[in-house]
Amino acid sequence: MNARSALFDLYGDHLRKRGERAQIAALVAMLAPLGISPPAVRTAVSRMVRQGWLTSVRLAGGPGYALTPRARSRLDEAAERIYRHGDPQWDGQWHIVVMERLAERGRRARARAAMRYLGYAPLSEGTWVSPQASVELDSMLATERIAAQCFSAGYQGEAADLLSRSWDLESLAAAYRNWLATAHELIAVTDCDASDQELFAARSMLVHEWRKFLFSDPGLPAALLPANWPGRSAADFFHAESARLLPAASRFVDCCLSEGISSGGGGQP
Repeated sequence: MNARSALFDLYGDHLRKRGERAQIAALVAMLAPLGISPPAVRTAVSRMVRQGWLTSVRLAGGPGYALTPRARSRLDEAAERIYRHGDPQWDGQWHIVVMERLAERGRRARARAAMRYLGYAPLSEGTWVSPQASVELDSMLATERIAAQCFSAGYQGEAADLLSRSWDLESLAAAYRNWLATAHELIAVTDCDASDQELFAARSMLVHEWRKFLFSDPGLPAALLPANWPGRSAADFFHAESARLLPAASRFVDCCLSEGISSGGGGQP
């Protein structure tokens, strides 16, 4: 887990509910159990400020960093997908996005990555499909200055044909099985003698690995998935264990935040 990813996880999973801000000393303390060094935290914070995800603020105990509106929107949308439980409803309509042709390679790469993250798959060059419209689509298109036509439509052929053309469900199923095996090993160390810090670290790794499915699983409705889809058992395990570990993880976060205030900050990154 690199420092930038860990900071996104930390703000999204804990700090979003605690005022969306923290001192740099508290950020360093919270990421230490994950093996992330203070210089790495400070470098990542500075990079996230330059990229528009964080903004510097003055807190009671010293300098700190808060979420920007852009980051808040992204984290809220990610949290909704991470912690959603049950199968999404589907009306049989597909959401189609037809983009303008992008000449610059960098813009094409950013657009592909963004559309994949939002749950879309390419049908052809510049044409993307998803079983549901993403709430972040308009914002992404505006940010990247991409003109596009968006509409919903039925599919005249078999849904299975469209799925096989658009998503590699076999690889995704294998990823869920691998995640579940790894998660069981990770949770095995969280016995009754584990400290709040250790349980925070275990839960952080659990959430971090689960969050990766945001980039590979479009959240397909149950009607389009096999009856024995492994994503269901993986989701059940994630929700149960993340909830079980949350009280201890929250105590550790609150302790770091209170100690950061009492120590008077920790200097600029």
